[in-house]
Amino acid sequence: MKTKLNTYNVQLLLLVFLAWDPARLVLANIQEDEAKNNITIFTRILDRLLDGYDNRLRPGLGDSITEVFTNIYVTSFGPVSDTDMEYTIDVFFRQKWKDERLKFKGPMNILRLNNLMASKIWTPDTFFHNGKKSVAHNMTMPNKLLRIQDDGTLLYTMRLTVQAECPMHLEDFPMDAHSCPLKFGSY
Repeated sequence: MKTKLNTYNVQLLLLVFLAWDPARLVLANIQEDEAKNNITIFTRILDRLLDGYDNRLRPGLGDSITEVFTNIYVTSFGPVSDTDMEYTIDVFFRQKWKDERLKFKGPMNILRLNNLMASKIWTPDTFFHNGKKSVAHNMTMPNKLLRIQDDGTLLYTMRLTVQAECPMHLEDFPMDAHSCPLKFGSY
């Protein structure tokens, strides 16, 4: 009984000693301070970027066109309805452009932001020409991502489900071949 008690006391002392390691505490404090500094720097960069920024004006207004590059990653396609002449497609829709007003200098070269920032920054007015219905996914929060690079390049990604029309010429049904494009552009 006494041996078990002594073993227990030694284990408890060892546990307390390991938990009270001053070097570990100092390292934890340094990491916590670095995290707080990064948050402070991140906040300052965002505050400076948005100070005087007007999201109603497109980048380069009056000087040049704003070139928007797009990319679509299809996660699912279908169903296709021959009676309604439409199809459904789930996609990650990515748009990339440059906004000189959003250049920044800091210890990080990319700011990864949530969907709330997208409403504070100019975004392209892209729509689907042959879209009947488009739904942005919102489970558990809006499925949107905004990244700003230090040179002012933005990447805006959102998850969408699009119902689009697909004119079908059913002359040799059910052996027809169809092309169902997804057409999009700017207003």
